[in-house]
Amino acid sequence: MSDTAVIAVQSRTEFGKGAARRARRAGLVPAVIYGHEVDPVHIDIPEHELFLLVRSNKNAVVELSLDGEKQLALVKDLQRHPVSRVLLHVDFLAVTAGEKVEVDVPLVVIGEATPGTVHNVEEFTITVKAPATAIPESIEIDITGLEIGAVVRASDLAVPEGVEVELDPEQDVLSIQEVQEEVINEPEAAAETTEAASEADASEE
Repeated sequence: MSDTAVIAVQSRTEFGKGAARRARRAGLVPAVIYGHEVDPVHIDIPEHELFLLVRSNKNAVVELSLDGEKQLALVKDLQRHPVSRVLLHVDFLAVTAGEKVEVDVPLVVIGEATPGTVHNVEEFTITVKAPATAIPESIEIDITGLEIGAVVRASDLAVPEGVEVELDPEQDVLSIQEVQEEVINEPEAAAETTEAASEADASEE
């Protein structure tokens, strides 16, 4: 947990749209901490620090410091303005260092298959169970050297130790296919050329 960010937050006692606008003007984002069968805790968190936390990892884990006490929490839901993308609200799930949490993790394709092929991704994200303090930011699929007809299934994914894929082991995740070249119908193209030439001759007459 030494690499886990720590962010100081403050209790939120005002609610409603007006209170939320005032918090945002003060550089704060309304948030709530829930889970572990305790009542939700409403807080305000500094917008800049929250932005840095989630800009590259949607499953970020943080230690929230409130009134001298710290709570490990997972970013569970993040709301942004549809146009400005400004952070509007965040839900945190209270977790402990030893427990596993269920999250969606993106798949990233690396390497190149054999020439004349193209890869078709069936699943762009997968659901995994991972230790709260060791959630992978992504899972890589190396397609180096794969040939036409090759299929990568859920059971083939290389995941870190302690991470469980919550997907049918036989589920196709990626396949390698032959590049389909565009076929030009030459007779039709020739007919169009002849027709165009005939129209040109007619116009000259």
